[in-house]
Amino acid sequence: QVQLVESGGGLVQPGGSLRLSCAASGFTFRSYVMSWYRQAPGKEREWVAVISTGDNTNYADYVKGRVTISRDNAKNTVYLQMNNLKPEDTGVYYCSAESRPLRTRRYWGQGTQVTVSS
Repeated sequence: QVQLVESGGGLVQPGGSLRLSCAASGFTFRSYVMSWYRQAPGKEREWVAVISTGDNTNYADYVKGRVTISRDNAKNTVYLQMNNLKPEDTGVYYCSAESRPLRTRRYWGQGTQVTVSS
């Protein structure tokens, strides 16, 4: 069975840091592009970051300089390091996988809650 399990969320103060993890199983992890998305209360899900099968990365403009996406193919895990967190970063963070070279398969995790509040 395909599984994407996010962890590492929690309550942090503004300016704090969190490292999210997404553990993957049930598919060939190294052949998938991995992404992070987030959804704030009452808003649509939005893209945060992506890492390719060749470790190239891209970020949404509103998080550039504050977050870093990385992957460990030996552990079938993708990470999102988040620094200098702001209240507007609050939301549920989701991990996503998309197959390559053919973009025929797409998987989503259940999400992990991140709350930034003083």
